[in-house]
Amino acid sequence: MTQLRSHEGQPVPQVKFRYRQNDDWKETDTDKLFKGRAVAVFSLPGAFTPTCSSTHLPRFNELAPVFKENGVAQVICVSVNDPFVMEEWAREQEAENIFMLPDGNGTFTEGMGMLVDKSDLNFGKRSWRYSMLVRDGIVEKMFIEPDEPGDPFKVSDADTLLRYVNPNAKQPDQIALLTRQGCPFCAKAKKQLNEARVPYAEVDLPHAVRSRALGAIAKVKTVPQLFVNGELIGGSDAVEAWLARRRS
Repeated sequence: MTQLRSHEGQPVPQVKFRYRQNDDWKETDTDKLFKGRAVAVFSLPGAFTPTCSSTHLPRFNELAPVFKENGVAQVICVSVNDPFVMEEWAREQEAENIFMLPDGNGTFTEGMGMLVDKSDLNFGKRSWRYSMLVRDGIVEKMFIEPDEPGDPFKVSDADTLLRYVNPNAKQPDQIALLTRQGCPFCAKAKKQLNEARVPYAEVDLPHAVRSRALGAIAKVKTVPQLFVNGELIGGSDAVEAWLARRRS
């Protein structure tokens, strides 16, 4: 493996990038991306790969608004993939809070000292997994995964970088609403949450497993059921009461 080295205290490499946005070609460069502002960057081995798709990208996408509330202008995902792949991956992941930056030639990654050979996986040259905070084009802090076999994912996660930016940053509540199609009480609960501009994940339970799932998860038989940070809030009336407490 290439010797991994921290780039802290050094400028990010001067590179021109071509990327795809809304099915059209765009261009940018290092100065446009980093000059005069703080930017959070995370780099990963490849689009559509398991850890990248299940954890690394989704959590940064979720926390991107919190980064911005704490003075970070933009969150950028770098990968040694071509622009078409990165655009499609962003669409598939609904990563609207992340700027997906294709480093197709590996120029930026090589300049960061993070280009590694993954030919054993038929990947060719790819990026080692890392994250960093860049201020005015200078790398302030890097979290580089340990030099271990495989694809370690221990320190380059979004939560670790956010704690560096602000240890007291308030993270968004984890909210999920269990529902079923055609349920008027579910529609009422969703309307209340939407009007309050509360982001939530809807879990539409199919008929075949609904009773067992509700019993196992919430120890109830009816929907909707609202969960906040792992705590069961309850049905539509409980949703209304919870929103009232939240506003007060």
